[in-house]
Amino acid sequence: MSYSNLKLFALSSNQELAQRVASTMGIELGKSSVRQFSDGELQVNIEESIRGHHVFILQSTSSPVNDNLMEILIMVDALKRASAESISVVMPYYGYARQDRKARSREPITSKLVANMLQVAGVDRLLTVDLHAAQIQGFFDIPVDHLMGAPLIADYFVRRGMEGEEYVVVSPDHGGVTRARKLAQFLKTPIAIIDKRRSVDKMNTSEVMNIIGNVEGKTCILIDDMIDTAGTIAHAADALAAAGATRVYASCTHPVLSGPAMDNIQQSAIEKLVVLDTIYLPEERLIDKIEQISITDLIAEAIIRIHEKRPLSPLFELANAK
Repeated sequence: MSYSNLKLFALSSNQELAQRVASTMGIELGKSSVRQFSDGELQVNIEESIRGHHVFILQSTSSPVNDNLMEILIMVDALKRASAESISVVMPYYGYARQDRKARSREPITSKLVANMLQVAGVDRLLTVDLHAAQIQGFFDIPVDHLMGAPLIADYFVRRGMEGEEYVVVSPDHGGVTRARKLAQFLKTPIAIIDKRRSVDKMNTSEVMNIIGNVEGKTCILIDDMIDTAGTIAHAADALAAAGATRVYASCTHPVLSGPAMDNIQQSAIEKLVVLDTIYLPEERLIDKIEQISITDLIAEAIIRIHEKRPLSPLFELANAK
């Protein structure tokens, strides 16, 4: 199908994903380039006319977070000055989402600052996947389409017959219970929750305290929105194994996988870690324990539905996971 007044551009973070999305939609990626000067300044050039077009920019604000965020802001400014009809940012992974509230005195709410920056730059709509905190939608005064990774993750396990009462979906903390309940609904399993206490002295560290629910003799499927250093998910997997789980799988939408993540995963009780490709992972980081599922069809369908002014709600059901 041809979309004569729609253009999709890719910046630095998700070039391969953007190319697959464009191919699925039957369009060519927009022509643009990003240069970095010796002092670190970025320059974005749009190399074709976009006057009167509805433009989508695909970019995750993953590492290097600040460069990728700045690329978006500069691109949006360039598009506005080139008379784009509308500008939508497709941000599969929304960086700074963990800084969504004041947990102690004199802390910033950086995810709100990012929302302000995007809006001031001129973004008309945001399309994202599994925000770390749902209230971030409320930080925007523009439409925010919030897709879910759970149907894709559920589809992976359903295709392997991993559903029913002999399995249990596990949330690694209280904050992820809604996400775990959704996956459990797709897989027709009970849920369990790991009660953890996060260290107040160190970043990215937590201590497993308790397992709420029955996991003995069952295959456990951990689900989280993101895995950063993998300390939490590795500790959770080991605690489940110690509590009598026969096998432990893990899954997440955003494979940040920084620092000691690969070692933590390799040394843990996790048999397989299922992740989406909201963040680009080079081949050398796709170790045997990691299996990646593409969000290409989900993003392509969402862009088409937005452009055609059709509802996105069918994308939240398992039958539409591709």
